[in-house]
Formats: sequence, C-alpha cells, structure tokens
Amino acid sequence: MKGTTILAIRKDGKVVVAGDGQVTLGETILKHKARKVRRLYHNRVIVGFAGATADALTLFERLEKKLEEYGGQLVRAVVELAKDWRTERTLRRLEAMLIACDKNHMFLLSGAGDVMEPDEEVLAIGSGGSIALAAAKALLAHTDLSPREIAVEALKIAASICVYTNEQVVVEEL
Repeated sequence: MKGTTILAIRKDGKVVVAGDGQVTLGETILKHKARKVRRLYHNRVIVGFAGATADALTLFERLEKKLEEYGGQLVRAVVELAKDWRTERTLRRLEAMLIACDKNHMFLLSGAGDVMEPDEEVLAIGSGGSIALAAAKALLAHTDLSPREIAVEALKIAASICVYTNEQVVVEEL
C-alpha cells in the first residue's frame, strides 16, 4: 500500500496508534492533515488504515458493526471481518489494510484474509511502515520515551525517508 504510514505501539500498559496526514494522488500531494486513525466502539478500539480511503471507511463501518455484534470482543470481531472481507464479493475488491488495537490486542488485517497479531508490541503498515517499524523498535529498545513520543519520532523518521509520508501526525492513545 502506497500513500501513508500507520504505527501501533504497546508499552507500559498504554496503546498508541499514530498515522501521518498526507494524502496523495499519484505523485501529487492533495492533503496534508488527513485523519487516518480513528476510535471505534465506545472509544475502546483504535483503528488506522493504509490504502484507499473509501475502502477503509467501509471496513471501519463493518468492524464497528462486528464489535457491536460481539460485545466489543476485538479478537472475534476482526476474525469475522476478515472472513467477510475474503468471502463477500463486494468486499473482496477493497484496497486497504487496517491496524486495530484495544488494551489487550493488536492486529493487522488485509484483504487476503490476514489477521495477524505481532510477536512484539509494535506493528506498522503503509508505504513508510517498514521504516517506522524499524525506528520504533530501536526507540523501544534504547530509550525511555513514552509510547506516544516513540510513535511521533518514528513517524518523523519515516517522513524523512518516505515521499508518501509527512510529519502531520495524528495520535490516539488508550
């Protein structure tokens, strides 16, 4: 997925999801301060997306419905969303990836049916995702920064390298 960087970190009982604000169309920057990170289900779940905005918003709505259906159980909701995403013809064509987190779980979801929970307490997607992931891992291992500070610094590093990522960072924290 080109066009953004989303990073999730869990540390010291806190969960942070951060995303840059740049929206591009091809090689043209259209917007600098988009919100690609949102809260769902009574502010107990944070979701960030990379990919097509309309597709991601459709997935946000579907995830919100699944969370309502399963009483806020994120694990069950993301598994059921992934099943629908993979099997429903209208959803199969959606071009987006999601990170969904609550206090206890962190997941990456994709249209290929992936529901992955990382081994470590950090996860990233998007064009600058691997850069932000590497930066966050280094900062987690070698600094005493808060999760919010780590996320902002990691996204700044990604923005300095990835042309599809900017420094207009939105952070949500549980």
